[in-house]
Amino acid sequence: MAETALTFPDLDDRQLLVELQSLGVHVVDDRESRGGGPSGRRGGAGPSDALFLWVRGLPLTVPWHAAFVERSPYTIHVTGDRTDLYRGEEFVSPVKLPRRPRIYDMQTADGIPYWKIALLHLDSIASTVVQKCIYWGTDDQCGFCGIELTRGEQTIPVKTPAQLAEVCTAARDYDGAVDVTLTTGSINRRDRGALYISRCAAAIKDASGLPIQVQFEPPDDLAVLEQVRDAGVDAVGIHIETFDPDVLQRVAAGKAVCGVEGYFRCWERAVEVFGRGHVTTYVILGMGERPELIEDGCRRAIAMGVYPFVVPLRPVPGTLMADVPAPDAEYVASIYRSVSAMLAESGLDHVEAKAGCARCQACSGLSAWERVFKREEARARSELPIHNGF
Repeated sequence: MAETALTFPDLDDRQLLVELQSLGVHVVDDRESRGGGPSGRRGGAGPSDALFLWVRGLPLTVPWHAAFVERSPYTIHVTGDRTDLYRGEEFVSPVKLPRRPRIYDMQTADGIPYWKIALLHLDSIASTVVQKCIYWGTDDQCGFCGIELTRGEQTIPVKTPAQLAEVCTAARDYDGAVDVTLTTGSINRRDRGALYISRCAAAIKDASGLPIQVQFEPPDDLAVLEQVRDAGVDAVGIHIETFDPDVLQRVAAGKAVCGVEGYFRCWERAVEVFGRGHVTTYVILGMGERPELIEDGCRRAIAMGVYPFVVPLRPVPGTLMADVPAPDAEYVASIYRSVSAMLAESGLDHVEAKAGCARCQACSGLSAWERVFKREEARARSELPIHNGF
């Protein structure tokens, strides 16, 4: 179940958040020798190398395996029933690590462990439905993505609708999952895998009733978006990764074929189909982008009703960008500050998201800045003079 988040994180909380996500954390855990230890992701699509935890009530995913984490001053010490965060020798805060999900000890009738089908991301059950991509191993491969690194012992390459329905329903019943997030590698150049992932979503919806976000590249035929909606999907993630076209070409040449304007055309139709605030896009910071292009792109997307889910680059071991340094925390904070102001001005709020990354927020610090703007707005309203009973 989700930890109760702080309503209004202060400046120290926000600084801690961005530093942890940019620098990562060491874990010293005496439970590991007893078969315990924290859970997290070492590879796969999206922000991998993710340790799940709560710090001062804020849900976070934090790098913990990558080489750059060796330089981090942050360490989590797990001793007995205490879990504490330190910066060097200085105690920072108690933290909470999630318990091992109950579904990880379950398996299908034909012996496939549930954790090979889907993983619990705090309170969201998530799966890379097709663990392969037409770009992998070509010049078009995305530099930040590790989608095929976990094939084999850690997962199965293609999950079926029935398998996903079974696991997601169990996650709801045994671990309190509140939504489903499904992603996929691009499996063709027509619908990009959207139709298969939507078949899976339909089976999950029928079995569990959980809200679902699915994530895929812009399909060649935008009518596919209506078929996705008709499958019972509540929200979509169509991820551009960066608004800087030069960076997009360099780090994600396959996506660059669609182009920035191609994404905007797709988002425009997606908002018509799914509604304002129910279309999201990943925006990764720290790949050499021009900040003004990031801010301009986010502003334009927000005006359209698309929520830009801004995250720092998380260099994942084994990927093409494994040795790229994580972005400076101050830079990340500056973009959070700017984009959260745009969101506040537009009235686009992550709390209205039905499912997916915008609802969870653990891989980004953006929501912490959004809450600050809400606090300032609430304070301004409370200080307005009252006239004639109003």
